[in-house]
Amino acid sequence: MATKVMDSWALMALFNDEPEADAVERILEQARVEKHKLLMSVVNWGEVYYSVMRGASAEKAEQKLAEIAAIPIEIVDADLHLTKQAAIYKATCKMSYADCYGAALAKARNAEFVTGDPEFHEVEKEIKIGWLK
Repeated sequence: MATKVMDSWALMALFNDEPEADAVERILEQARVEKHKLLMSVVNWGEVYYSVMRGASAEKAEQKLAEIAAIPIEIVDADLHLTKQAAIYKATCKMSYADCYGAALAKARNAEFVTGDPEFHEVEKEIKIGWLK
């Protein structure tokens, strides 16, 4: 079973019903029928929370976290190994620190990173990107 790492960008596209939402839904459905395993860095999970809270409210952010909990996504804590790789990406690439955690998780798990965020062109040679279009 292949492993995919979900970016906060992908979930926000789903929650905001953006054009990429259908592609995200397909990925989630494939995970539900166990065609692949989904992971997300706890830092990217937090990014979803603060984005929704800032854009809407704390109540809406809590609702979205409940929705994420119902999706077959394993939230992965940031340990020293993951944090070191994220720090390396931050030092060498023009990416947000939160994005560096997602990329670090994909590299550590040899997984495809699912996003539509152009910042990830910075690490395209190191990790496989599943571009949402």
